[in-house]
Amino acid sequence: MIRSGPITFGDAVSSDRVAARGRWLIFTAAAFWGTSATLARFVFRDRHVPPLTVVELRLVVALLVLGPWLALSNRGALRVARADWGYFLTLGLFGVAAIQSTYYYTIARLGVGLAILLQYLAPSLIVLYGVARGRWPTGRTALGVAAAIVGTALLVGSAGTQAIRARAFDWSVGFASAVAFAFYVGYSKRGLARYAPETVLFYTFLVAAGLWAAVTPPWRIIAAGYDASLWGMFLALGVFSTLVPFAFFYAGLRRLPPAAAGIIATMEPVIAVLSAALFLGEGLRPLQWLGAALVLAATLLASSGEAGTGGKVAERT
Repeated sequence: MIRSGPITFGDAVSSDRVAARGRWLIFTAAAFWGTSATLARFVFRDRHVPPLTVVELRLVVALLVLGPWLALSNRGALRVARADWGYFLTLGLFGVAAIQSTYYYTIARLGVGLAILLQYLAPSLIVLYGVARGRWPTGRTALGVAAAIVGTALLVGSAGTQAIRARAFDWSVGFASAVAFAFYVGYSKRGLARYAPETVLFYTFLVAAGLWAAVTPPWRIIAAGYDASLWGMFLALGVFSTLVPFAFFYAGLRRLPPAAAGIIATMEPVIAVLSAALFLGEGLRPLQWLGAALVLAATLLASSGEAGTGGKVAERT
């Protein structure tokens, strides 16, 4: 039951705490995504594993961990209403699967930098969608979106000749990754109002993994003869690049508005660049440090703008 009546000081403090926890959960998710990006880059570049194979395996690993855990500890989380089957199918295909396919295609055609920049246009799309529905953002949120875009652009560097030679279709797919990410954040919010994060994760991962298994059958992956060290990396990516960060992201999204969650998630490229500098010896240029500072400023603005409103989850009593 949702309480009614005037909001007391205790309610405001509780709301602030919920929002603060949501911000830390999103930041933790970005930290996992950003640090694991270094491992993913190593698997693509140095071990020559096709990106979509990695996408499929990380989803399968996440399911093999999450499914048995739910079956043993919270079997009720595996039950969903038949009326919601279409919701999970839509979110799995046009959210999880669409984000991965468009993002990795953009990496292949435009490079990692532009792929990150284009995908993190998503917070601005979320804000624009809200404006179209008559909900104007606060000044802090609008400034946070602008800082996130500029900061990410500086952080990921110049486009390079690869982008100059790209076709219009390649750019369209890159922008589609931002649309898919914005859709994923906003549409996930609906499911999280009715189901626990682990339920939404399990069924959307299941749908996306089924799609990629049809594209690259499991027996073809087994026939590739990957060694034990690579399978260890696949396991790490499935747990620490997929299951854990998505769980943190959903837990944070339940407590925050979609725009604020999207802006805070732009810490991912900052952490990825810092991780690459630390573990791969890739130094940062002055403009990249400036970009990192702007993204951090965007995160702080999102934390003090709309982040404390509109993201509350109704308590079941």
